[in-house]
Amino acid sequence: ETGYQRRVHGEIIPNLVKYSPDTILLIVSNPVDILTHVAWKLSGLPSNRVLGSGTYLDTSRFCVLLGQKLNVSPQSVHGWIIGEHGDSSVPVFSTLNLAGVRLSGIPCEELVAVHRQVVEAAGTIIRLKGCTNWAIGQAVAKIVSVILDDEQLVVPVSVNCNGHYGIKEDVFLSLPSVLGRHGVDRVVTLPLSDHEQTQFREAARKLAEVHHGVADKL
Repeated sequence: ETGYQRRVHGEIIPNLVKYSPDTILLIVSNPVDILTHVAWKLSGLPSNRVLGSGTYLDTSRFCVLLGQKLNVSPQSVHGWIIGEHGDSSVPVFSTLNLAGVRLSGIPCEELVAVHRQVVEAAGTIIRLKGCTNWAIGQAVAKIVSVILDDEQLVVPVSVNCNGHYGIKEDVFLSLPSVLGRHGVDRVVTLPLSDHEQTQFREAARKLAEVHHGVADKL
């Protein structure tokens, strides 16, 4: 599947950039982190103008589920899921808060269970109705509006993580990023725990191996 998508990207992206050199590329197709890296390589664009939907939807679901558990609006729950959009995504429990107050009262095993629900959400939806469309459609519409309206909003999207948390190569994973009319304005550095940093670096290492294999075929 990735090979087919890579070929499609190869047919579309160079011409897209040729005729629209100021474009910003937002990649949504899965595996989104790998294909965002492919799009960046094929486009020749600065990395701030190539991003993927990444863990935007995962983070939204995470906050919704926690809001339901706490009986508050998800807009008041401030949490992040970073890293790979997939099984190895990293829930950032260390900075999780409700309107600025640390959520220290929820047992860790309950938070882990909520994260597992997030990871399994897409599979559950596909099993029940055959596809996922509405949620990712709303997520993409929001990301696009943030860019078009130059909102400078911090959202978790797949970006080039080189230079962040000790990563020393080009690999695309989700981190909280300020988005505006020029794409990714900057990446926000979360004060991750040692365990969270280890998880994030391990995800980066594994994805970098995949990136190298894909890059050899570009």
